Amino acid sequence: MVALVRTVAYLGLEARGVEVQCQVAPGLPRFSIVGLPDKAVSESRERVQAALSAMGLALPPKRITINLSPAALPKDGSHYDLPIALALLCAMGVTDAEQMGDWIAVGELSLDGRVVASPGVLIAALHASTEDCGLICPAEQGSEAKWASGVPVLAPRDLAGLLAHLKGSQTLPEPERGAIAEPPPAPDLKQVKGQETAKRALEIAAAGGHNLLMSGPPGSGKSLLASCLPGILPDLAPAEALEVSMVQSVAGTLEAGRISRARPFRAPHHSASMAALTGGGLKVRPGEVSLAHLGVLFLDELPEFQRPVLDSLRQPLETGKVDVARANEHVTFPARVQLIAAMNPCRCGYAGDPIQNCNRYPRCVGDYQARLSGPLLDRIDCHVEVAAVSAKDLSLPPPAEGSEEVARRVAAARHRANERGVRSNAELGGEMLEAHAAPDEAGRALLMQAAEKLRLSARGYTRMLRVARTVADLAGANEVSRVHIAEALSYRQFVGVR
Repeated sequence: MVALVRTVAYLGLEARGVEVQCQVAPGLPRFSIVGLPDKAVSESRERVQAALSAMGLALPPKRITINLSPAALPKDGSHYDLPIALALLCAMGVTDAEQMGDWIAVGELSLDGRVVASPGVLIAALHASTEDCGLICPAEQGSEAKWASGVPVLAPRDLAGLLAHLKGSQTLPEPERGAIAEPPPAPDLKQVKGQETAKRALEIAAAGGHNLLMSGPPGSGKSLLASCLPGILPDLAPAEALEVSMVQSVAGTLEAGRISRARPFRAPHHSASMAALTGGGLKVRPGEVSLAHLGVLFLDELPEFQRPVLDSLRQPLETGKVDVARANEHVTFPARVQLIAAMNPCRCGYAGDPIQNCNRYPRCVGDYQARLSGPLLDRIDCHVEVAAVSAKDLSLPPPAEGSEEVARRVAAARHRANERGVRSNAELGGEMLEAHAAPDEAGRALLMQAAEKLRLSARGYTRMLRVARTVADLAGANEVSRVHIAEALSYRQFVGVR
């Protein structure tokens, strides 16, 4: 007899069905796992054997074979422990094999028989909903699994408790759906003294989901401005929050099943590798650009990142996804992010400063800014200079307008974009861009003149029109006019000192 238990394999944000087949046959005692298991899956033999021993059960002195089907699909991760143990228990006759056909099982086993957390439970629960079956998962992740509507969930703390439930001697309580996490506190724009041009650019970037590059000397407030951005962005829609949580689930960062409506804000250090930023590694996992999906990716000290690492962002910024290709698998992660970057004009940071002049100008400026490729800069919609703030400005009282007022205008502009059928103006393209962002005659004349003078690429032309549409939305205008085109053009030129 062959016992069957269902589980899943994770490929990006996709869960593929896997059948765990267990056969206990006469022969020399042996416990083998086949079906392209990785090291973690192969080691599950020891964890399963120890967990059964903790329950007072011993393996039969026979040949035990575990097959993970389909055999050609690579299997990695510790979540195969629980389905392997259940298949073995069914083959040994400890529990009924037929009732396991209605469940998908995921979870790691500890040596004392506890069922401990493993990444990807939300993905498995959504897969179970499409298969019209229930999910067995660790107790601490039951609240995460309940976000998949209509899926029966068993969340045992240990293997013994699960067996008792399956035999009917006790009943496991139904887990409660996880709570909505409170958004993390963010600085208020009232903390920013001066920098009215930069604050206006930040508002436009937030309203349209546009990429933004801030350049200025050290201490001018670039990082503070970027950290204020989450406070003026609208909350995620329910479907968007679930999409973001799926990325966090497969990355193992979804804590206690709490889903947040706040947009992700990721700020990796400039020493980050390409795999850390775009995803990959020995076991392919989402990178920072995917963990920031539908949120903000903030890259401080932009030229300090390795150039190949920065250039790896060119495709995600254009397509909104990351394709990680390996010899044995091809994985796609979502990466629809808003890039916010900050940089100094040169290595010392004081090029163009009237008081603290750069000692190696202009060579220092050229060498430093040459680390940024033209195609990457072309994908950044708004470029703004953040000048040094004087002590006189710092002594002034806080501005009257803060994040709350700006957030209301941003929300109104986003609502106008939603009525066009897009999440933000940054997603406008093709016929939709022509229909909603075409300027009037005066605006078109200015646009044609600027396009020739600035030698705008086709991408730059499109992105500039999107920014102009956002400027018009913030002004409450239905048509893009010359003044909106003019303001959008003012943010299009790279502001680094040459």
